[in-house]
Amino acid sequence: MKNDKKNILVLGGTGFIGMNLINKLSADGHKVHSCSKSQGVDIRDYRQLSKFLLPLKPDIIFNVASHGGSLHYVKEFAADVFSDNVQMTLNLYRAVKECSPTTKIITPFSNCSYPGSSDIQVEEEWLNGDVHPSIFSFGNSKRTIYYISKCYQEQYGLKSVNLLFANTYGPGDSTDPNHTHALNGMIIRMLEAKKNGDKEFVVWGTGKPVREWTYVDDFIKALILAIDINHLEYPLNIGQGKGYSIEESALLIKESIGYGGDIVFDTTKLDGDPIKIMSGDNFINKFKDFDFYDHKSGIQKTVEYYEDVLK
Repeated sequence: MKNDKKNILVLGGTGFIGMNLINKLSADGHKVHSCSKSQGVDIRDYRQLSKFLLPLKPDIIFNVASHGGSLHYVKEFAADVFSDNVQMTLNLYRAVKECSPTTKIITPFSNCSYPGSSDIQVEEEWLNGDVHPSIFSFGNSKRTIYYISKCYQEQYGLKSVNLLFANTYGPGDSTDPNHTHALNGMIIRMLEAKKNGDKEFVVWGTGKPVREWTYVDDFIKALILAIDINHLEYPLNIGQGKGYSIEESALLIKESIGYGGDIVFDTTKLDGDPIKIMSGDNFINKFKDFDFYDHKSGIQKTVEYYEDVLK
């Protein structure tokens, strides 16, 4: 990355990604501001956001504010999830256009916005089908961010960089398994099983489906690399082209925790698609020296974090 220091605003700065991002940006010497509802600015309220943005005029805005949750949550509160994510984005682009039109907006998308039928997720096929019904509200809200960024570039010339990420995990996430990322949730539940002396830990499905995981440090590193991308409205996969079965990840968690019970699989529950991994071809061509964090080491670091905070 270039050595020039930036004036940066992080929307959603008190969340899992936001806090990790702010820590890294600050360590790199950038001037960093945080904006979130818990800090007194509701991004769903245009007046609050524009008033906050006007005096800052940041070089970069990282838009990591998001309304999401477990599959059950995003189905139960589908309208709220979709509306909040879209409203925050509409407010952001309008505020940048009116208050700071030279600002570049960098936004991460979840790969759940890919068609539900895709296995190897290739950027060129991102919009070639419907989002899976289980994640319909959240996935489509992320697709809408792309459309908003494209329209604001066409009419007002605003710059955006949109990136697609696989399931994220790592230290710093919520301690509530219903509101944390999936792999972190499994770690929390297995730590609880160990504490309770449970003889079995139940995983829904056969454990055979393969999923790709993004360790939080890789997520942050990719976001920061995006600072040097001028404009990229159609999203780029931050993909490894590699995944692990649910069973493999569960066994790595068991080993890291030292859980003595058995991992059992409730095969009465549906598996979902057999493979969900992201093509990394375009990403590797653009960032040839990017090394992804080892999955086993990432799980170990995450286990250590939750062992500490759940004492």
